[in-house]
Amino acid sequence: MFITKKINIFAHQKSIGRSLKYQENVITKMIKRKLHIFLLSLLPFMGWSQNFNEMLAGMSELSLPLINVEVDISLVTSNHYVPGNISLAEYKDNTVDTISYNCLVKYRGMLALTNHKKSFNIKLVDEEGEKLDANLLGLRTDNTWILDAMGFDKMRMRNRVCFDIWNEFSPTMWDTKHGNRNGTVGTMVEVFINGDYNGIYCLSDKINRELLNLRKAKVNDDGSVTVKGLLYKGNGTSMTNTLLDYDEDNTSDTEWNFFELQHPDEYPSLQTWQPLMDLIDFNSQTTIDYFSEHYNECYYVDNLVDYWVMLAAFGLQDMPYKNTFLSTPDINFDHRFMITPWDMDACLGRDWSGLESASYTSLNCLNRYGPFNRLLFYNIDGFKHKVAQRWFELTESHLSPTNVENHISAIAQRFVESGAWQREYERWKTSYKAAIRPNIHPEIQYAINWYRANLSYINDQIVAWREDYVEINTSTITKIYNYMLGFDTTFNEKIDLNKDGFINSTDVTEAYNFILGINRQKNAASW
Repeated sequence: MFITKKINIFAHQKSIGRSLKYQENVITKMIKRKLHIFLLSLLPFMGWSQNFNEMLAGMSELSLPLINVEVDISLVTSNHYVPGNISLAEYKDNTVDTISYNCLVKYRGMLALTNHKKSFNIKLVDEEGEKLDANLLGLRTDNTWILDAMGFDKMRMRNRVCFDIWNEFSPTMWDTKHGNRNGTVGTMVEVFINGDYNGIYCLSDKINRELLNLRKAKVNDDGSVTVKGLLYKGNGTSMTNTLLDYDEDNTSDTEWNFFELQHPDEYPSLQTWQPLMDLIDFNSQTTIDYFSEHYNECYYVDNLVDYWVMLAAFGLQDMPYKNTFLSTPDINFDHRFMITPWDMDACLGRDWSGLESASYTSLNCLNRYGPFNRLLFYNIDGFKHKVAQRWFELTESHLSPTNVENHISAIAQRFVESGAWQREYERWKTSYKAAIRPNIHPEIQYAINWYRANLSYINDQIVAWREDYVEINTSTITKIYNYMLGFDTTFNEKIDLNKDGFINSTDVTEAYNFILGINRQKNAASW
């Protein structure tokens, strides 16, 4: 009995010792982390900077991945790729992993090219200059990559936050090898050009044929080409980008009416552009009855609803259909097009140039664009109701202020703890177009406050889209008859289908006409 008690006491003392040692280690790490962050906050005032090799030697678990692009920067343009080399370093499992690839480099963007801090397109190649697929920083295996400078974004993360949240709730409408992902993935890195520090970037993959699982065109025995999968990208602002009109234009190029043929870009022709023309003609040239019967043969309704909700929630200003992809996996079997958003940095209370945009999203934000101009105006098949239902579902989950704030805060914490924000500020503080504040938190608070206010503003309006809708079917007719026969004496405005203040046989006629497809453009939510 005595021996047992002695052993138990010894074990208890040993356990206490281990616990105290563990707590001591935790406290030591906390002190080191806080000291590290404090010292980093002083760096801008010390005029401190490092080159790639110095940063590489000092990497820790707090570091963002580092990328060094070696290229003759004087030769880099937005028109042609030039050869270079890209080195990536990542701190993982208490060691620094480094790897290098031959690559081709060019600038990317249009208006972003006016910024001093420029973005890059990167293509990986082997020693012979041929396409090389590689998995960079665990994102996915591909050969084409983006280094997004985010130069106009005062928070350096708006586009990334939007894509990460979009990926949470809006998948592709068909199976893919990448988890039905309908957006890019990316990670924040610090970039060096020829060893010199150039700031925070987001390394991301691209929206392309491989990601969306679009079928390749087939070259037939007679040399003709059968087009299958299609991928278009809106590149400008014109009537064509409303999907309601277009000019007769050259169809033998990859550029047509401010759209770019991204796949199959090797076969620009009338055959590859005709499906987009047909889509625009369907939106604008068909009767409303024909449109109502066939719109779901041209679009994926769930995808349209998600796109509206995403655009409205974040106040995305630079779309549609500029900065928007339209795709279909095989036009020979399915004519429906899916929407994929792009370049979502003009949001959360700022425009494309980084200026404050205090206005909130109007429910009419997409009324000028096909097919929304008809779906919303005529409220076809209760489209407004579907949008409202999805709005309230998502703003209580993936689009809730809490989830958006968590995404923003997680990236901001990495910026601050790694010292990347301080280095970014020091690098670009004298550049008017790329300038940021020395402290990221006021901009974060501005974005979050704007987001909360925008949701509240939309909530006050969109509730009517959900509450006013009544599905017209045989039960609607039964309710009308019950009122006419006196079984239900309560006047119900929702079954006064022609809104004349009476519930009678004319409302029965309206209901039958709708069910039979006559005057289908009407329904109770728009009467």
